[in-house]
Amino acid sequence: MAKKNKNGSNDAIFNRKFEPLIYLIPFALGLVIFTLYPVVNVVIMSFKEGYRLSGAFTGVGFGNFTKVLGDKNFMTAIKNTFIYVFTVVPISTVLSVLIANLLNKKIKGIAFFHTAFFLPLVTSSIAVGLVFKYMFNRDIGVINTIITLFGGKPIDWLGAIAGTGPYNLAAVIIFGIWNIMPFTIILLLSGLQNIDPLYYTAAEVDGANSSTIFRRITVPLLMPTIFLTMIVNLISCFKVYNEVIPFWRGEAGVTGRNLYTMVYYIKEQFYTNRQLGRAAAASIILFLIIFVFTMLQRWIQSKVDN
Repeated sequence: MAKKNKNGSNDAIFNRKFEPLIYLIPFALGLVIFTLYPVVNVVIMSFKEGYRLSGAFTGVGFGNFTKVLGDKNFMTAIKNTFIYVFTVVPISTVLSVLIANLLNKKIKGIAFFHTAFFLPLVTSSIAVGLVFKYMFNRDIGVINTIITLFGGKPIDWLGAIAGTGPYNLAAVIIFGIWNIMPFTIILLLSGLQNIDPLYYTAAEVDGANSSTIFRRITVPLLMPTIFLTMIVNLISCFKVYNEVIPFWRGEAGVTGRNLYTMVYYIKEQFYTNRQLGRAAAASIILFLIIFVFTMLQRWIQSKVDN
């Protein structure tokens, strides 16, 4: 009988336990250098008053947070961001559920509609934003052309005329809904395809119509995916920035930068005003807002599931 090699056995156990860690080292280093360190540095920077890239600062405290929260531009940014989030996320979710349900049907020519709805995923949001800029043009835009065909008056969507602020924000919201729907539809389609067809077969045998099946089977079984898409879209919409840039040549709106968003404010404080501490403080505030609403949504989801 062959004698068992104790050292060989120990080496095998060591390899099984620690060899995977060796392969994880490159990923772990990247995570520490490019994710954890920047996050920790931003938190520290937010408490350094008068911070400069050289590392110099004038004091430590909550001065940056006080100045940011007392800035009327930041308050405008919070208001605009909240309006955008709580308009785009619900509307895009409802539309995406309906469209995903239609795209899940096995009908002739469905591949064309798949391509049409997924097209924004492979196009630059800035480039598409420029197209939407001309669509919203007061004189030659296709949207105003459609409005006038139905007897309405042209709307100055992107203009600086007094009172056009709501129209400015409405244009950004319309573009945002269009821009976020493809990703949402893909996630919902994956959820729909994981629903057991036997549920639908049993409902049809019992005489349920398509509307009842959608309300009583599709939506309840799709609810976990719906909540997932809402959390992802909530985080994405709170970071709205690219949707604003193309319409006003990089500015946040027209009348007194009436379309400040939180990310635009952070970018301006960092790159334009060189107020690095304030930019870091605003980033922390944005993170806390996203964290609170994400946790709230997860809590609501747990109550619904139970």
